[in-house]
Amino acid sequence: MDFLDLVTEVIDLRSFSNLWYWIVLAILWSSMSHWTIGVPYHLVTRANRGDAQAEADMMVLTRMNAERMVAQADTSGVPATAFSTFLLTGLAIVGWVYDVEFCQAIFLLLCPSILVLVLGVWTSRRLKADDYAHVPQILRQHRIIVQMLGVVFIFITAFWGMYQNVNVGPLG
Repeated sequence: MDFLDLVTEVIDLRSFSNLWYWIVLAILWSSMSHWTIGVPYHLVTRANRGDAQAEADMMVLTRMNAERMVAQADTSGVPATAFSTFLLTGLAIVGWVYDVEFCQAIFLLLCPSILVLVLGVWTSRRLKADDYAHVPQILRQHRIIVQMLGVVFIFITAFWGMYQNVNVGPLG
C-alpha cells in the first residue's frame, strides 16, 4: 500500500456520503448566522433587551469590524475578487466538467461563504454610511438575509448530495 492509497482510504473523497462533510456544513452555516460581521448575535439580543454593557460592547465591535472590513475591501477588494472568481471557477470546472465530487463539495461550501462575505462588506458600508445609528436593526437584517441564504444553499447542497449518492451509490 503506497501513500496515496493510504490517504484516500483514510480521507474519503466522496464527500457527500461522508458524515464529516455534513457536520462541517452545519457548523459553517451556524457560525455565519451567529457572527454578524464579527459581532456575536447574542450581544445584539442582549443590547435590545436594555443591557447597557452589551450595547456598548456591540457598538465597539460593530464599529471596529465594519471599519476593518471596509478598509480591507477598499485596499484589496479587486485582487480578492479576482482570486475568489478564479478559485470558484476552477472548482466548478473540475467538479462538474471532470466530475470530481470533492471539488463539488468544496465549491458548495466556499461559494455561499464568499457571498456572505460580500454581504458583510455591503452591511459594513451601510452601517458606516448610516454613522452607526441603527446598528441592531441593520445587524438583524443582515442575519435574516444570511439565514435565508443558508436555507437555500443547504437545500441545494443536500439535493445535490442526495443526487450524487443515489446516482453513484455507496461503492462508487
